[in-house]
Amino acid sequence: MSSVQSRANASAKPGGIGTMRERSLHAALKDWYARPSDRLEAAVDGYWVDIVRGDLLIEIQTGNFSSLKRKLATLTERHPVRLVYPIAQEKWIVRLASNGLDRLSRRKSPKRGNLMHVFEELVSIPDLLANANFSLEVLLIREEEIRRRHPRGRWRRGGWGTHDRALLEVVERIRLRCPSDFRALLPAGLPDPFTTADLGRAIGEPRYLAQKMGYCLRKMKAVGVVGKRANAWLYSRDVCGTGG
Repeated sequence: MSSVQSRANASAKPGGIGTMRERSLHAALKDWYARPSDRLEAAVDGYWVDIVRGDLLIEIQTGNFSSLKRKLATLTERHPVRLVYPIAQEKWIVRLASNGLDRLSRRKSPKRGNLMHVFEELVSIPDLLANANFSLEVLLIREEEIRRRHPRGRWRRGGWGTHDRALLEVVERIRLRCPSDFRALLPAGLPDPFTTADLGRAIGEPRYLAQKMGYCLRKMKAVGVVGKRANAWLYSRDVCGTGG
C-alpha cells in the first residue's frame, strides 16, 4: 500500500466513504454547509476531505484541532483550506433512558459559548493562522448535548456521559481569513500596550483564555511583544510580528 493510501485510510472513519460513522452534529453541519455542486468525502493528497468546492477544501471539525494539525499543514501546502468550527452559543442538555431512545429530561445549560472560545483550540495550530492558504469559519450554533448513563461517565455528572450532539440552529457565521481579522477581535477600549490580564477583563473571560488568545495573536504576528510589566508580557497591536 502506498504512503498516500495509508494516510487516506488513517484519516477515514470506519464504514467507508459516504457511510462514515459521523456524529450527528458533524453530519448535520456538513449537510447545512454543502452546495449541490460540492463533492463530499473526497480524497485529496491522501486525506479524506469533508467538502471540496472547486479549488477550496472545507474541513468541519467539532472536536479538538490537534488531531488535524498534520492534515491541515499538508493540505495547505497546495490548496486553500477552510476549517469550520461550531461553538454552542446555546446548549440544551438531554438525558436519555438506558434504552437510548426515551428522553428523561431536557434543560438549558447556563454556559454560553462565544467567538473568543475558539482560541481554546487555536493554540494547537497557531503557526497555521498566518498561512495565506488557511482560513477559519466559526459557526455560533444552538445545539443539544445528548447524555446517557455510562460506567465510564464523568463522576461529577453522576455517571452520565456525552453520547452525541445535535444541531438545532446555526445562529451566526464569522469568517477569519488573515491575521488582521484576528487582530480586529481585540476590544476597542483595550489599552496599548496590554497584558493578558487586561485582555481578559476587556473580553469578559478568564485569564487562561486571554493567555491563549495572546499567544495565538503573537504567533500569527497580529500583535507584537514590546516588553514586560512585572512577570507579564506586554502586547501591542501597533508593533506586529515582534517578540518571537
